[in-house]
Amino acid sequence: MIIPRLNMLFAVMLACLIPVLLPAQQTQSGQASVPLLAAQQATPAQSATQPPAQSANPAMQSSGAPTQIPNPAVQAPNTPSTPTAPNSGYTLRTISRLVVLDVVVVDKKGKVVKDLSRDDFKVDEEGEPQTVLNFELAGAHTPDQQLSIESTADLDRLAPRAPVDIILLDEFNTRFEDMAFARYSLKKFLDKQPDKLPEPTMLIAVDLEHFTVLRDYTQNKEELIKALDHHFAAYPWQMHQAAWVSERYATAFITLRRVAQAVIGHPGHKNMIWIGRGFPALHFASLEIDSANRIESAVQDCVNVLRDARVTLYTIDPAGVQVNPGVYGGDSAVDPFGGNYEFNQLAKATGGRTLFGRNDVDMEIGTAIQDGSSFYTLTYRPTNTSYDPRKFRHIKVTLSRPDLSVITRAGYYLERGPGRVDAANPSRRLMTDLVAADTSTMVYDGVHIDVAASPTDPEQFVIHVDGHNLAWTTATDTEPRHSEVILMVSTYDKKGNELKRAAEVLRASAPPTVPPTGRLLRDMNLQYKLDYNPKAVRARFTVRVDASGRIGTADVQLGQHPATPAPQPAQ
Repeated sequence: MIIPRLNMLFAVMLACLIPVLLPAQQTQSGQASVPLLAAQQATPAQSATQPPAQSANPAMQSSGAPTQIPNPAVQAPNTPSTPTAPNSGYTLRTISRLVVLDVVVVDKKGKVVKDLSRDDFKVDEEGEPQTVLNFELAGAHTPDQQLSIESTADLDRLAPRAPVDIILLDEFNTRFEDMAFARYSLKKFLDKQPDKLPEPTMLIAVDLEHFTVLRDYTQNKEELIKALDHHFAAYPWQMHQAAWVSERYATAFITLRRVAQAVIGHPGHKNMIWIGRGFPALHFASLEIDSANRIESAVQDCVNVLRDARVTLYTIDPAGVQVNPGVYGGDSAVDPFGGNYEFNQLAKATGGRTLFGRNDVDMEIGTAIQDGSSFYTLTYRPTNTSYDPRKFRHIKVTLSRPDLSVITRAGYYLERGPGRVDAANPSRRLMTDLVAADTSTMVYDGVHIDVAASPTDPEQFVIHVDGHNLAWTTATDTEPRHSEVILMVSTYDKKGNELKRAAEVLRASAPPTVPPTGRLLRDMNLQYKLDYNPKAVRARFTVRVDASGRIGTADVQLGQHPATPAPQPAQ
């Protein structure tokens, strides 16, 4: 039955395909940490009387016994913290948020218009006029043609504000014959492009068991065509069985969240072109209210993470003009996505479009990519002071010229801040995010980290975390200023199979000489020693900052460990 499985959809979405995390290993002799998911080693009473062990690094110390905290799934919306200073006579609260809109303008024929000025735009939020604080012309950050970007590292170093395209092949909700046509159309589009693409482009393929980065960012079209030719899609037999509906929904939500979290560190605009059906066919009128509410909650979460990462979603249906409109379980003449208006809403909510009902899919891909390179950027500070996280704030952008049309996101939800980490009982969402980053080959740049191996010990590493990505607490009478991160380390063999995974919560404490409040810019260096495994050829280091929820990754190729000499027999 479909409905009983969907009653557990949200839980499936957060736990689907997630192996159990292994207990964390000790990072180095004398360095204390709290293993994620490990049993609590001391009761609160014991922790109060036993000081944490000192780290070999003076900036590192144990976070003590895990603190019982609210689950982030039900945490109150993000509100400004109010530190209490000793003998303070008053409290000052400051609240500020900015809304960034990427806007595409087209004429009556659908052609992009790039010659408008700030005075041509008017922005309203919930019916109230807003003041545009910043305005950028269309194509303001297109990469210099002298540059050559061939990786995420190149992008962040050479063109940190450049717009990018992320093309994703949906191979779990799309019929096999439509998948073949999608690949044919994408290759047809690429064949028409110049050898050097104007914007860096990434290619991803997703099925129920694999999230595969076929090619990291590149401006070389031949690299994309080569990656496409070498990718063999599996037959999506699960889409023909109703029992797999919940897993297909979960994969769509997790994929959107996964991509957004990976690219959030790049401040430029991201154009995500989803070629496929997105969600399986299901009419919500037949669902229980609880199931529909859970899906609505997941949709809201996706809108938030896509907005925060500045991702615009374009959905392209590769089925074209269908001979049998009901083959996907819905009436394409009324609803091209089989009754699932949410995927359509996701595109509109992020400022993208839903393209369907045409056989020239290559032209639809071109339309999506053209929009991604032709947007204006408007920034404003909302006059609406409401902090209800359940309310969708509608945005309306109008132009001085009535013959033009605007394509931008419909609005936004207020962001919920990440919950603090309970090492003894981490939330399923936290586990999902960590494992998604850990098992992916996609570079996460939400936190900038560098990993260096010891010149004397091939299993000893130093993980350097850029201080610009860290947030420090204010000092209290009993605690110095500190910043917490989760460090997850996994090793893989030459076939890509995971050999071992360890995760722990680490706290860096600032020296007492720093100011007790205010901005603090300090890097963090984490010492870590891998357990030797002759099969391990790659290690992936994942760091999540507790205060922001952002994630960074780094991959290290492991060298050959020196052979251990055979013991000599006793004389």
